[in-house]
Amino acid sequence: MVYLMSWEAWITLGMVLLMAVALVRNLAGPDTVLLGGLAVLMTFHVASEKFPGPHELVAGFGNEGVVAIGALFVVATGLSQTGAMSRMTEPLLGQPKTLFSAQLRMMLPVAVLSGFLNNTPIVAMFIPVVTDWCRRIGFSASKLLIPLSYIAILGGTCTLIGTSTNVIVNGLVVRDAPDVTLSMFTIAKVGIPATLLGVVYLLLVGPKLLPSRRPGVGDPDAARRYTVEMLVKSGSSIDGKSIEQAGLRRLPGAYLMEIERGKERLIAVGPEQVLRGNDRLIFVGDVDSVIDLQKTRGLVPATDQVFKLTAPRPDRCLVEAVVSDQCPLLGLTIREGRFRTRYNGAVIAVHRGGQHLNQKIGDIRLRPGDTLLILTHPRFVEQ
Repeated sequence: MVYLMSWEAWITLGMVLLMAVALVRNLAGPDTVLLGGLAVLMTFHVASEKFPGPHELVAGFGNEGVVAIGALFVVATGLSQTGAMSRMTEPLLGQPKTLFSAQLRMMLPVAVLSGFLNNTPIVAMFIPVVTDWCRRIGFSASKLLIPLSYIAILGGTCTLIGTSTNVIVNGLVVRDAPDVTLSMFTIAKVGIPATLLGVVYLLLVGPKLLPSRRPGVGDPDAARRYTVEMLVKSGSSIDGKSIEQAGLRRLPGAYLMEIERGKERLIAVGPEQVLRGNDRLIFVGDVDSVIDLQKTRGLVPATDQVFKLTAPRPDRCLVEAVVSDQCPLLGLTIREGRFRTRYNGAVIAVHRGGQHLNQKIGDIRLRPGDTLLILTHPRFVEQ
């Protein structure tokens, strides 16, 4: 028997394909594309009741499953922005020596978390953590990001709330089949064996299939090297730890040049040197390493101007700016130029032709050609 698709089905299929093309080509944001597709389908409601009407679309956004997934994204963002995610994952991830160990350390906690926290926000939270972790341990992120996605999907099949699909299907079952009861672990007897088989497959076969991609960078020696100051926060997790224990020994693209402790200066510090609260650490490194230092728990920018910025933290960005020979701040120190008041930005690092700037950031007197790394708002360039 041959079943022919109705014209409503063809229009729906065509709209799905158009949205897929728009998403792949990045013609607009996902929210714009998906809501636009819904709006187009809604207009066909006047021709056929098989298409959703305005009331049905609004009711869809009130689905308990959709609301739960949205709330979990809020939780995920909070964990990432506060640094709680890094604090939880660092002891689990550690410093593996082999790719096998790195994949195993990453997959086991992700599989467990995905069972009790929706897997979509789990992946969103772990992507930046895994990417930074790969830079520190020297492995290609392409060997770990695909396993991260797959193991989150598999882990989510172990419980009723693990995936968006499970949450929505459960809501439909409660609405349409009230006599059917699904408990938290109803599908675990299928999901857990599937997850274990997935872990074994990813560990044994995955490394042979996954590419080993590295960032396309030029000569490391030719990279612009910045001098940046960071302060050890008193009472933080690295206060009282050695440089090695604090994870500041083998930084990719950066090295710790010296430590200022009150009026004392410690030069050529070794890995066993113990850090103390309010120590001023002088690093030299490229832009990526400066970004990593900003994310390091226990370290804060040495300049207090960062904490006076009016732009909310999620909206801040890093901008490289070169001082021209007509800059009104020439000859002034960064502090005298009142950079934050004038531009609503804080200078966190300075590059001057590879020279070691033996001064605090605020005391550096600007010259033509100096390159400044500025923490500021996205409108800085226009301003």
